[in-house]
Amino acid sequence: MPDERRTGLRERKKARTRAAIQSHALRLFRAQGYDATTVQQIIEEVEVSESTFFRYFPTKADVVLSDEFDPVIVAAFRCQPRNLSVIQALRAAFAQAFAQMSDDDRAVQEDRMLLVLSVPELRAAMLDQFASAMGLLAEIIAERTGRSPNEVSVRTFAGAVVGAAMAAMFATADNPSSDIGETLDQSMACLEDGLRL
Repeated sequence: MPDERRTGLRERKKARTRAAIQSHALRLFRAQGYDATTVQQIIEEVEVSESTFFRYFPTKADVVLSDEFDPVIVAAFRCQPRNLSVIQALRAAFAQAFAQMSDDDRAVQEDRMLLVLSVPELRAAMLDQFASAMGLLAEIIAERTGRSPNEVSVRTFAGAVVGAAMAAMFATADNPSSDIGETLDQSMACLEDGLRL
């Protein structure tokens, strides 16, 4: 078997294992609560070794906080036509990323989001994630505009996008029947419109 196929199979197997751990953990968190669920229970539920669990998720919190969404958004953003403004390109990238998600993936995202907003430990850890997201957005915005990611204007723009995502998260948590992708698009539309009220 060529090395590329072997590598592809290995990566798909890793992705399946990671998804299985996260899926079973989220089910346990829903059933008995985040605090009441132990890493050992997750390991037994998924039937993996302790070392396998910690290879994918260094902590229990990481099971909830980790996702594979950022690379998808970055790739979608980089493919947007150059005639779109930065906010239009980001909005289109988010819409494209959500459109590619299966119903199961959306359910996982919603479960994760509700846990993050309801568990104090996870809410605190989310701040680090938002800082990382801002840094990543600043990098790709700078790449597209030919500016430095350290410019205050670029960082402010990235921060506004993260703020729009946070607003969408809280709005979806308040109204669980709403669609996170549509709510995020509404938040991004507010940014695109210049935040006029």
